[in-house]
Amino acid sequence: MNKIENLSEFANKRYGQNFLKNDAIIKRIIQSIPNDNLRVAEIGPGLGDLTKELITARNVTAFEVDKRLCEHLQSTFREAIHTGTLNIKCGDVLENWEENRLLDEDYHLVANLPYYIATTIILKALKDEHCQSVLVMVQKEVAQKFSAIAGEKAFSGLSVLTQTVGFGELLFDVGAENFVPPPKVTSSILLIRKNRSEDDKGFEDFLKVAFKQPRKKLSKNLSSHYDKDKVETELQALELSPTIRPHEAETSMYHHLYNELNKDNIDGREQENKRKSKSRERNEQHSKEE
Repeated sequence: MNKIENLSEFANKRYGQNFLKNDAIIKRIIQSIPNDNLRVAEIGPGLGDLTKELITARNVTAFEVDKRLCEHLQSTFREAIHTGTLNIKCGDVLENWEENRLLDEDYHLVANLPYYIATTIILKALKDEHCQSVLVMVQKEVAQKFSAIAGEKAFSGLSVLTQTVGFGELLFDVGAENFVPPPKVTSSILLIRKNRSEDDKGFEDFLKVAFKQPRKKLSKNLSSHYDKDKVETELQALELSPTIRPHEAETSMYHHLYNELNKDNIDGREQENKRKSKSRERNEQHSKEE
């Protein structure tokens, strides 16, 4: 590997770069990847410390936004690139996610994600039908939100979205001392095993309403957008307490509430459109008679 001195100065704050420099943790990450022969999509390979281990057993497509690091990786892994073991794509990874597909084949996502873009990338991966699992290092609070179960205070809309397509698990924490430069927060390794993919913006918007004020009653949050009586009726149908908080309801219950509350809205819009149509017909008929 080519060595780069003064890593703290080399790290680009614009991209939220913190280089992982602990071989033991890198090995734990490698061991956590599902045991199969699928390609790995690595986002933000940085200096290539994790990439070096990945290509010993996998074909890897690495996405790097920093041009300096791209040049470093292309030089360091010249042989792996030549043999086709490694494919490096320089540029913004989000621009490569066309029609919710990062790659045209099944793959596992592995990444040390910058905190400012972590949630966006994970949500993209949950929608990508080719992505079979997500193994990422993120801020601990983010990992907790994706992996929490109902009843835990960290349970959120992100938890519901994760459980909709699979199962999330916080594997272990990584202290700031393992990075150069050290971040100001604790990081965690998050693993999401997928058994399906789903892209439903309506459901995502519904969850934003449901968890708008996490410590308030779920009924109050939903009533800010839906008919209060209907909300209470649906909560009763699920045998849920009227004082239940958003983090206390199960994922299946959110899907039920979404379907029922939005079906009512759709029916209402259809009825309103019919009413307006009949009104226009009456007005037109009245005009003809005059």
